[in-house]
Amino acid sequence: MKKPMTAVPFTETAEQKAKLEAIIAAHKGEAGALMPILQEAQDVYGYLPIEVQRRVAFGLEIPVSEVYGVATFYSQFLLNPKGQNPINVCLGTACYVKGSGQIMEKLEEILKIPCGSITSDLKFSLDATRCVGACGLAPVMMIGEDVYGRLEPSQLEGILAKY
Repeated sequence: MKKPMTAVPFTETAEQKAKLEAIIAAHKGEAGALMPILQEAQDVYGYLPIEVQRRVAFGLEIPVSEVYGVATFYSQFLLNPKGQNPINVCLGTACYVKGSGQIMEKLEEILKIPCGSITSDLKFSLDATRCVGACGLAPVMMIGEDVYGRLEPSQLEGILAKY
């Protein structure tokens, strides 16, 4: 289950708040409204912080636990903001066998955050992913759209310095 692990306080603009209220109002009363509301809310905020989940629950007159349950069940929903440079470490079978677990551990050490979090300066977020389709390059990580393969933990600081 995804857990909110961000150290970044929630902030929103008046425009974002107004958009969310309009989204909720537009779908209120529709069968199955929760999914499209969460999808549109994520488009507005970039993720679904608990504050947004509470507002959706209140607007739809449903328990927050129901909103949270949907947000944590579907992988399309993000509970944490993404950093300027999102890092995804492949933990698929080929990568894991070739050492991606050690890559993840070293990144957590360097960035001083656990997997699923974002650095306090918003520069990096760190997540695990399953197969990225580059098994021949295992272990693999992606920073944004950049793919790094055949990684050794000793290479990570140099790679991160580019960002």
